[in-house]
Amino acid sequence: MNKFKKNMSLLCAGVMMLSLCGCSSQAVTPTGLVKVGSLNVETAPEYTNESPTETMMGSWSSENGLCTIVKFPTYYDVTLDYENGSPAEVGVAYAETILKAVPDYEELFEPYLYENISCLFGGRDINYEALERRITTLEASIRDEYREEIESFARTISAGEEGYSEDGKLSYIEAITMQLIPDALRPTACSALSVGGSITESGHRISLRNLEWNLGSASQMTMIHSVAHMKKGDRSLTSIAMLGLLDMITSVNDDGVLIGILDVGTVNHMEFVYEGKKCYTFEIRYALEEFDNARDAAEFLSGECQDFTWCNNLLVSDDKDAFCCENPTREVVEAGRAIPVIRDVNSPLMEGLVWDTPDALCILNSFATVGNQDGFTGNLGETNRFVKYNNWVKEIGLFSVADMKGIMAREVVDQHEVVNVHSSGTVHTVIVDYATGDIHVAFTYGKCADDVPEYVLVGNYGDK
Repeated sequence: MNKFKKNMSLLCAGVMMLSLCGCSSQAVTPTGLVKVGSLNVETAPEYTNESPTETMMGSWSSENGLCTIVKFPTYYDVTLDYENGSPAEVGVAYAETILKAVPDYEELFEPYLYENISCLFGGRDINYEALERRITTLEASIRDEYREEIESFARTISAGEEGYSEDGKLSYIEAITMQLIPDALRPTACSALSVGGSITESGHRISLRNLEWNLGSASQMTMIHSVAHMKKGDRSLTSIAMLGLLDMITSVNDDGVLIGILDVGTVNHMEFVYEGKKCYTFEIRYALEEFDNARDAAEFLSGECQDFTWCNNLLVSDDKDAFCCENPTREVVEAGRAIPVIRDVNSPLMEGLVWDTPDALCILNSFATVGNQDGFTGNLGETNRFVKYNNWVKEIGLFSVADMKGIMAREVVDQHEVVNVHSSGTVHTVIVDYATGDIHVAFTYGKCADDVPEYVLVGNYGDK
């Protein structure tokens, strides 16, 4: 039995024993399991299958009607009308309307952008010439209609400002850079769970996507959550992200194809390559607009993945199917470290991973298919999250939307001894109920995520 399998066996035994009195009362550290006391929420949440809608607090529209922004207590609801305007016109309208709705938008977003840039350079002096080459090269790879939109957005919101300068204003290049954070700078940890109709009360799939990302040193991103309804007839979609972002982080189209991004990276880090690459978040947007089912979208994105800048996992689901696109870059494939795989509930898992519930797909920040790059061995935090998901899903049996909400409300988030499934760095949790088409979202609002998140109904994916 190898070291990883021993660690996994120990974790499984530990968590299974604890399930009798509540999970997660032990923590994984580099030396193994260490008891740190109960990490559960004090009172189990009483969720229902429904989520309330919020009350409108204000509304703003562009003069040409191509963009409308409605403010709710925890998010901004955005409608972008591509049926009556070109992508470039929509980009202008979006920027103009943001500045009406959130006059201090630039002061909120620019510091956050520079925090991400600083992380990229690891605290070293920032080479802005190198960064601009990276950004402009990647931006040139984006499909014309999306590139025209982000360029017109950037020109409008920057109002003539140029260059990188941390001055509380967004310049043109900074506004382009903010659209490419996942492709050029990088996201962080996430997780996803999709349960098929054979194990749901409704007989229809339920998919969950939990986004963990940098919220900003002053939690700026919690102030500009957005739900953007991109109206394009039979190419319409809903994007859950932050105000002003036109790339795809968590999105579902009008056919119910849900796609969420999860970072993976490489074992024994390899050099970042951006020349000749594509922005995967905009290729996801293309897939959502072009495909009406998860299988075709997954096959497209898997076929494109070697041209992406980072290794990533993608949750791709609809009512019928759920897949994890395990997407390595070309450099990783050529080095013999990984291969592109479309994993489903029947795919064999790498040695040591134990998943006990058929028709349920769990995705973390490592590939999991047998023979693929192994990000679990030596990473007890990643392993711990997988074990928690396995045991919690097994306990539930038949899922409801309320049960799926409860998965994210088992642990106290403000802790540092363990790696949580639902952590203080959670940005949003999205649940798509394929029985109704409803999109439920819990937004983090404030300094960090709540132990028991509150969900709101933000729309129905079938609405156009």
